[in-house]
Amino acid sequence: MRYQYQQQGPGCGGCLVIGALIALLTGGFSGLGNFLGFVFYAGAMFILVALAIFFGFQFWLQRQVASYASTQSESHNRFVWLLVHILVKIAQLDDHVSKDEVQTIQRFFQYNLHYNQTKMAWVKNLIKEATESTETMEAMLDEFKRTFAYEPRLILLELIYQIVYTKDPVPQNELEKARQIGVFLDISQYDLRTIEAKYTYHRQRQATETRENDVHFYAVLGLEPGADMETIKKSYRQLSMKYHPDKVSHLGDEFKTVAEEKMKEINAAYDFFKRKLGA
Repeated sequence: MRYQYQQQGPGCGGCLVIGALIALLTGGFSGLGNFLGFVFYAGAMFILVALAIFFGFQFWLQRQVASYASTQSESHNRFVWLLVHILVKIAQLDDHVSKDEVQTIQRFFQYNLHYNQTKMAWVKNLIKEATESTETMEAMLDEFKRTFAYEPRLILLELIYQIVYTKDPVPQNELEKARQIGVFLDISQYDLRTIEAKYTYHRQRQATETRENDVHFYAVLGLEPGADMETIKKSYRQLSMKYHPDKVSHLGDEFKTVAEEKMKEINAAYDFFKRKLGA
């Protein structure tokens, strides 16, 4: 392709210089002073209007956030508050909250829960508050365990593993911390293995660029490759009860959606083995 020079106009700076010269020629130094005063005044007014629009929008958004929070149950609001604060504490284990870790937290709310602009502003406020909080992770985990049932704790642990697996390689101290949290939350060894196997498999699949296969579906069901159909059925029944959307309905519709998506993943794995093993 042949390069062609594109002739360009004088630009904004050139226009100002031309305007200043015209003002000087037609009105002398007095005209130049008036012109420069007008330019300064117009620029200042533009900046003031832009600032007014920005801060006005921020004020309106914060009012919307407060209005939204007031319409939600105390259980829902406390669940989200603890969820965000604990995830930020996990991200701070290496004394640094990376951009990827923040984006992982935000993506969960934006894409998994379908949060709109107002709700995302609330989450971003919580993330900022959490990064400055001096409350210990142990205290928040203790409250989470005392306040919420088994199924919400599974959601928390899934997200903790998402945060840990944003790093490559996965820091062993953070992985061990995730396991310790699972034990502290009284998550069964079976469910711990299910969650960790899934993220371990996804990391291996990313590294080898292989397509999903039965190893993936075994991981979804928390099983070792080669498990028979009877074992698969048992695992499917157990997971179906734990991730039933009604178990988290008190946390709001968005968390029912999380459970529904998890159930789709479990059903897909079970359907795969029914077809493959002819059961």
